[in-house]
Amino acid sequence: MTSSATRTCLHGDAVGHGKIRLTMEEIDRDSFQAAVDAIVNAKKIYILGTRSSGSLAGFMSFYFGSCLTTWSMWGECNQEIFDQIVQVGHGDVTIGLSFPRYSRRTVRAINFAHERGSKVIAITDSASNSMAKAADYVLLAKSDMASFVDSLAAPLSLINALIVALSQRRRQEVSEHFAELEKIWSNYDVYLAKSGE
Repeated sequence: MTSSATRTCLHGDAVGHGKIRLTMEEIDRDSFQAAVDAIVNAKKIYILGTRSSGSLAGFMSFYFGSCLTTWSMWGECNQEIFDQIVQVGHGDVTIGLSFPRYSRRTVRAINFAHERGSKVIAITDSASNSMAKAADYVLLAKSDMASFVDSLAAPLSLINALIVALSQRRRQEVSEHFAELEKIWSNYDVYLAKSGE
């Protein structure tokens, strides 16, 4: 993915005030490309996020399923995370998402995956936190708290950039996947028409 393409993706969500711009300026392009390479070549992908980062993990898992033929798994916050990643190992990629306050469960799961030989990608706000230290690749995104609400606009934009990069690398597969989905959606009336009927 070119720098201009990444820049466009990261600018796409204007909700995060200055955080999206800062994320774009500070992203390590080499780490980003290395993370994309690792994801594309993975045998299996585990996506782990709990609490507010669980919504990011779910979003990422949903769209990764459209870009990749490898099986991806979302570690849900309401289940025991180790039950879901017990088979993680060499050739796999584990993506951990955590922002202040950092989830102890996610950090422990990332360390477990690392010890089992999985490549680890940390999507977080600091290269010095416990999860980042266990990672092979660290992708940083700014995060703020507005009152009691976590602001995850910048992390979401980073995830969007990853999804676009993966779809570009697997363009033919993605095109065929959505062509097939369009037929199924049409045949089974999955979506309402624009008129609402």
